[in-house]
Amino acid sequence: MLAFELNVAGPVHLEMTGKFVAPSSDWIHLSRILQDYELIIMTEGVLYLAGDDTRYTLSKGEYLLLPPYTRQYGYKASGCSFYWLHFKTAGGPAVTDSTGHTADQTETRLLLPQCGTVKSLEKIIVMMKQLQDSVRSYNQKTLNNYMTTVILCELYNQVFHNEHSPVKKTKQEQLYNDIVDYIKWSRSEHIKVSQLAAYFGYNVKYLSHLFTTISGIPLKQYILQQKMELAKFLLTDTNQNISEVSLQLGYKDCHNFMKSFKKIVGLTPTDFRNAYAKRLLFYE
Repeated sequence: MLAFELNVAGPVHLEMTGKFVAPSSDWIHLSRILQDYELIIMTEGVLYLAGDDTRYTLSKGEYLLLPPYTRQYGYKASGCSFYWLHFKTAGGPAVTDSTGHTADQTETRLLLPQCGTVKSLEKIIVMMKQLQDSVRSYNQKTLNNYMTTVILCELYNQVFHNEHSPVKKTKQEQLYNDIVDYIKWSRSEHIKVSQLAAYFGYNVKYLSHLFTTISGIPLKQYILQQKMELAKFLLTDTNQNISEVSLQLGYKDCHNFMKSFKKIVGLTPTDFRNAYAKRLLFYE
């Protein structure tokens, strides 16, 4: 798989960023030659995009990184939405094969595969929205450059580092990972620890102890944290009101949701939304 080696000894240079929403299902990406790197992170629908002679089909939760001087064009109608940012790094684009290069990683270089799936789309999107708010609120280059670099570092840790970890998983670690996946897929439901124990065939005390031993936090607390991560994404990326967000997370009482959110995040849902309210939205 192709990967790009990015120099992060200093911050990368942000050129532009925004969120794109296709005006219709017939929209096709324009044709152009990129003058810088472009990172695309999908949030909805499917994007049919080509880079030179390679065609990509990108769905929600997937990303694509295209280097400078790439001939970029849509090859099929795409009803979709995605976050994007353009940036430059010191030196020209370095292309390599990502296989077998983990030993060469340093704190000043990131080796990012050209495309892949992010582990936590919500976290990346919140960071992208914070960057956009910074651009609109301050437009201070140094701040924006560092925030862009942090996003790339987060993407690297989500995609590359975790996928290539050589650590062999034990039976307990695999069970822990299965619990984590179950919770992430069920965050819109009212999840109880007893429900998890019944699903995986263990008693509540054993499952709770196992999870706390590996993660360092109680299972019940982790469930709540994951719900609030999804809540932050919905407050950041949608225009749903607080009641709609609470219902989507499985809360019957909006006040209970607001109380839980304030406890975990430190802000009310409204204060959190207002803190990073200035999204940059594009339709062309």
